[in-house]
Amino acid sequence: MLKVYEVEERERWNAGLRGLPGAHILQTWEWGEFKRATGGWQPRRLAFERGGRIVAQASLAAKTLGPLKVMVVSKGPALYYADPDLVGAVLDELEQRAKRFGVVWLKIDPDVVAATGLPSSENDRASDMGQRLMSKLQRRGWRFSGSQVQFRNTLCIDLRRCEDELLAAMSGNTRRKVRVATKKDVMIRPATMDDLPLLYQLYQTTGRRDGFLIRPLQYYQHAWRKFMEAGLAHALIAEYQGVAIAHVILFHFGQKCWYFYGASSNVERGRMPNYALQWEAMKWAKAQGYATYDLWGAPDKFEESDSLWGVYQFKRGFRGQLVRHVGAWDFASSPTLYYTYQQLVPRLLKLM
Repeated sequence: MLKVYEVEERERWNAGLRGLPGAHILQTWEWGEFKRATGGWQPRRLAFERGGRIVAQASLAAKTLGPLKVMVVSKGPALYYADPDLVGAVLDELEQRAKRFGVVWLKIDPDVVAATGLPSSENDRASDMGQRLMSKLQRRGWRFSGSQVQFRNTLCIDLRRCEDELLAAMSGNTRRKVRVATKKDVMIRPATMDDLPLLYQLYQTTGRRDGFLIRPLQYYQHAWRKFMEAGLAHALIAEYQGVAIAHVILFHFGQKCWYFYGASSNVERGRMPNYALQWEAMKWAKAQGYATYDLWGAPDKFEESDSLWGVYQFKRGFRGQLVRHVGAWDFASSPTLYYTYQQLVPRLLKLM
């Protein structure tokens, strides 16, 4: 029999999550508190216990938007998805809660692989577990979400190989650029809390250059400082002659290390600091015992018109495996209200 209860202690929550398949940084206690502080989301953390052992966890974040309520389980729930009875029981609980709280939609985004390799290529391999999960969700009335908040696709590097094998697996061009940085006196050092304003300054520069949204410093203070203090984030800075020219910020938990943030200045880019940083990040993650380095983000459509195509070209040179996840799925407690929400909200956002 499955016992369901809420967990209210950080250490207990993270310890249970760490032992589950697909444990993701976005399901940690810290991420729930980050969303509370920066977006007004209210976390509720459910543990599912069977035979005295935690077999699933789901950190739900709820928010009120005017007269409406929504709920999301970012990159979760975490559980053994090969167990169909367990999957069904967890979905039952989530659906009942959505109905009880009267949310317009409940969104889940399990960190479950649907397929690997480029679609329709000779390396395209479907995952039986992911395909079964998507079929189950469809049968239960869940809808593939039109709002995919997190990246569905990414590139993952297996860190269980030795450093020489990791370097040899890179494309020749990428390997050459990694070495260029060393030859051109690029130095890599760990960042400290005192470097947070510098990290933000570089991020602002990158945002202006590449045209993406930059939030206020306070937002990144929460996103970076709190996770660094909790031992769940690590930043590296590339310098030339003592001047910072690029950085990466890594988040890590369970068996994975994620490349979440990266930035560079507008000068000395020919020294290839971004390539050197990625290589140092992989070596650091491997030394910490992580099995996978997740480059966090690949195109939805693998064509040049996709906004991530340029970033993808950079990342693919490190020769990670292309992983395509099942993506986000919505459960609507009221199909009519859900349809109305889906029609109106995009228009309101466009007007805003």
